[in-house]
Amino acid sequence: MSKQYSKMSREELEAEIKELRVAAQKAEAKGMINEYAVHERKILMAEAYMLDPDTFRSGETYPIANSGGESFMIKYMNGVFAWGWRDGNSGLEAVPISVLTREDRGL
Repeated sequence: MSKQYSKMSREELEAEIKELRVAAQKAEAKGMINEYAVHERKILMAEAYMLDPDTFRSGETYPIANSGGESFMIKYMNGVFAWGWRDGNSGLEAVPISVLTREDRGL
C-alpha cells in the first residue's frame, strides 16, 4: 500500500511526481488516454501537497492553469483544496491549489 501524499516529505513527493510523469508518458505513447488522465490528476494532487495553502486567500480570484483563460474565485480553503466558483459557473466546486496560478510562483 502506498503512502498518502499528505504524509510524504517534499523529496518523496518529488520522486512520486517523477514516477507519475514517466508512467503518464508511457500511457500516452500507448494511446491509453484514460490511464494518462489518471496519472496527470495524481501529479496535480502531489503538486498540491508541495504548496502552502496559506498563500491562497478567500475572496481572491486566480487564473486556472492550462484552461484557456478561465479563473477561479476562492470562497474557502480546505487543506490543499480551494472551494469556490469557476468563471461563469454558479455551482460551488473544489480544485487542488496546484491548478491555480500565482504571479509569485512564476506561473
